[in-house]
Amino acid sequence: GEDSAAGGAPSLFARLAVGVFRHRGRVLVGTLLLLAAAVWALLQGGHLTTGTIEGIESARAEALARGAAAGSNDQTLAVIFHHDAWTPDDPRFARAVTSVLSRVQRLPEVASVVSPIGAPEAFRARFVAQTGHDLLALVRLKGGEREATAAIPAVRAALNDSGLQTTLTGKVAFLAALNELLEHDLLRAELLSFPLALVVLLWVFRTVVAAMLPLVVGGLAVLCGVAGVLMLSHVTNMAQYTLNVVSLIGLGVAIDYSLFIVSRFRAELARGLTTEQALTRTLDTAGRAVAFSGLAVTVGLGGLLFFRGSYLSAMGLGGALVVAFAVLFALTVLPALLAWLGPRVDRGRLPFARAEGRGGGWHALATWVMRHPWWVLLPTLTLLLAMGLPFRRLQLAATDITALPEGTEARQGAETLARLFPREAATRVLVAVEFPGGNPLTPERAGALHDASRRISALPGVLGVESAVTLVPGMDRATVQRMAAAPPQFLPADVQAARAAYVTGNVAVMQVLTSAAPSSVEARNLVRALREDRVVGDGRWQVGGQTATDVDAAAFVKHHTPAAVGFVMGMTCIVLFVLLRSVVLPLKALLMNLLSLCGSFGALVWIFQEGHLHRLLRFEPGPIEPSLPILLFCALFGLSMDYEVLLLSRIREEWLRTGDNTHAVAEGLERTGGLITSAAAIMVAVFAAFTLASVVVVKAMGLGMAIAVALDATLVRVLIVPAMMRLMGDFNWWGPGHWRRSHARAQGTRGTEVRP
Repeated sequence: GEDSAAGGAPSLFARLAVGVFRHRGRVLVGTLLLLAAAVWALLQGGHLTTGTIEGIESARAEALARGAAAGSNDQTLAVIFHHDAWTPDDPRFARAVTSVLSRVQRLPEVASVVSPIGAPEAFRARFVAQTGHDLLALVRLKGGEREATAAIPAVRAALNDSGLQTTLTGKVAFLAALNELLEHDLLRAELLSFPLALVVLLWVFRTVVAAMLPLVVGGLAVLCGVAGVLMLSHVTNMAQYTLNVVSLIGLGVAIDYSLFIVSRFRAELARGLTTEQALTRTLDTAGRAVAFSGLAVTVGLGGLLFFRGSYLSAMGLGGALVVAFAVLFALTVLPALLAWLGPRVDRGRLPFARAEGRGGGWHALATWVMRHPWWVLLPTLTLLLAMGLPFRRLQLAATDITALPEGTEARQGAETLARLFPREAATRVLVAVEFPGGNPLTPERAGALHDASRRISALPGVLGVESAVTLVPGMDRATVQRMAAAPPQFLPADVQAARAAYVTGNVAVMQVLTSAAPSSVEARNLVRALREDRVVGDGRWQVGGQTATDVDAAAFVKHHTPAAVGFVMGMTCIVLFVLLRSVVLPLKALLMNLLSLCGSFGALVWIFQEGHLHRLLRFEPGPIEPSLPILLFCALFGLSMDYEVLLLSRIREEWLRTGDNTHAVAEGLERTGGLITSAAAIMVAVFAAFTLASVVVVKAMGLGMAIAVALDATLVRVLIVPAMMRLMGDFNWWGPGHWRRSHARAQGTRGTEVRP
């Protein structure tokens, strides 16, 4: 807005305001068409998955073992049959199980069914519980994770009406339940966040019409953002969590941006400007801040694109998309509505409305901060650093079955499986041995596999090894080699079954069983030990499974984080430098963002990992999801710029007008403090709605963002930032000689024309 303020050519934002004012009808019609397209996209649906990371070792191991029936449990359902009176030896029990599994086997989505009915005694003993009333069957589904998850309803329908109690569990059942809960959490959070935001908006604006406008923009942004994610899911992998991220971020930033613009528009109208003049002035100031803020948020989320091949990059893409919609609607649809409303924006004044104007409380706070900067700075810095200390104890692990509420079938089934069939429920580490070519069970290779299985069995915490050369009891190395040399048709039935289950192509599969929990240190140490010596004869193995995925995911995030963090911080500096024309203030902004994130991350570990407040928030403590810290960093780093841009833009306006740093900082704080805390209250209300989610990672995401925004808007932006700027004085505005001369000219030629 500097050119227009100086009487020169209108700025881009001033021209945008004039265009929207004159063509507001076309803008609103175009918005309706875009809304119709978004609704159409929502009706088409999408193909959302859970979080996956391509290229890591655990994924390669899963790919190698995919052709083996016992190679992976990812597409396998565990079905527990129970009858209060019948036993598995009862013919009625056997007929009922055989009948229902026959229906399941005929489903086009089912690849195979394994049942103890009619199986060899050694195999049957593993799948019949000692209770005498429970039996376990395994249903392997076709396709990948997405197709297997989609097949759950058909399998569940086929299992009904068997006269037996049936319980489904396994990874596929967990993913299906998780997706259903995520959809439910998203709907509930949105239904709660809109009323909460409306209450805060009514308190801020004191008029119904003004309070409704940000909700309109927020709803449009989220609707179009979700529609965009669903459309993208047809051409790239999009995790189910992306919808929650889009809703969480989109609603918060869209309402905040609208709050800034509506507040400035009403203030300009109150000064006596016409509707067109007020709109032009609003977009020239608040609109410019919104555009730069949106760019900063997009840059922050753009850091997730460095995690290529993972669900994090999809989340970054979805988040950037919804922020772009929020900025677009805030700079077009909202001004069109304001142009149509004009002074009617203040219609529906509430009984508790107060007179507009500068609040005495913010004036007093600004004055006090300017007089006592050290008394403000030192205690608040100490508090934030102390809050961040628990982050040093961070532990990472992927979401598992404990993320589901206790009443869900998949979790109850997992607990029943662990109680009745402990060996089948034990943690499994996949070892896929790839040979150069040919049969992996030649006598030489079979002997090497037998030696490797003995070596693995001796590792700490290993309960046993299941493979083609160990599944049948009593087979020593010589016996294994003799059977490997024998024609397949002369082998015992149980040996043939073991070969069919644990061999595919030139790959031999082993399942290493351990009693350690998948996310435990012991299980991770086992994975690392297995990866130290990979040689098996002329073959080598890859290690997979849930624990290996946790190890690989943490390493993947750690490897890509420096580049992502460097990009976000570097680009944020550039954006703020262009906006503020200062070298010092962007660096100070980075430090302030890190402080608020420090406190938020520490609180996250203290609450969710160490279990404080677990009764109040109703969750089971455990390690943090590996993606959560970097996701919060990228999202919150950009969101924190909302308040930084708003505050510093207003301070800069006053500094250009007066050249007095102390006065500019005090005036900027006084003018924007109430708006910042109000905007933060809205965002905290939106984020807090997600703490009621059933899924722990969504609960942690919502609470972590709410804490970070609350800290940022209270301790950081209205206390630490003004105190530091007061202490740094005119050094705040230091820049290269060209920019210093530009500032001097701006102060001399435009100072009397720029208004706060």
